[in-house]
Amino acid sequence: MIKLENISKKFGQTTVLKDINIEFLPEKTYAIIGSSGAGKSTLLRCINLLEKPTEGKVLIDHVDLIKEKTQLTKIREQIGMVFQNFNLFAHMSAIDNVAFALIKVKKMSKVEALKDATLQLDNVGLSHRLNNFPHQLSGGEKQRVAIARALAMHPQSILFDEPTSALDPEMTQEVLKVIKQLNHIGMTNIIVTHEIKFAQEVADYIVYMNNAEILEVTPTQEFFKKPKTQRAQEFLSNMI
Repeated sequence: MIKLENISKKFGQTTVLKDINIEFLPEKTYAIIGSSGAGKSTLLRCINLLEKPTEGKVLIDHVDLIKEKTQLTKIREQIGMVFQNFNLFAHMSAIDNVAFALIKVKKMSKVEALKDATLQLDNVGLSHRLNNFPHQLSGGEKQRVAIARALAMHPQSILFDEPTSALDPEMTQEVLKVIKQLNHIGMTNIIVTHEIKFAQEVADYIVYMNNAEILEVTPTQEFFKKPKTQRAQEFLSNMI
């Protein structure tokens, strides 16, 4: 269970999150959408404290990460993160990028880690790229390695921070197809995205943000049929 209570975040005098309250239900997929600058990525990064909120509580399975700092490393193992720009180690092959955390964090043997990394890369369609380095991969392939790396930790949740924003349309479709396959396999997926059609296809709930606030959390079919707020109706009309 992931729950944010009264979360606010300021950078200097600028408020980027204002009194955020939301609970992400287990094994559901959430798409966080809204205009640029609404606070979507900052909200996502507050969940695993890559950004520390100015105020409020971040509760993971009823543990307040802000107060219980000693639990942070352990809980982060349960929350995978896929970034906009891949964050791969340039000096490591695809398989070593995936195996690295298994060896360092999970304390697996190298043989076991490489076996699991091979499986996860195969799951994202990259069994033919195991020994390629990041500079030898396309943007879509790099992002799929990043997804395989997150999956290899067998997390309870995965956070996707605009995973296709750095990709061209063809590569975007490759990555979205892989993310779609992760839907309803026992994890909570929270996806910040500008891909409105994808959000409509994959999400159980739409989280609509505007001006540092969550204006609504609505079941997807209901949201696309008739959003609850006027601002969301305007946003959807402009996007579609």
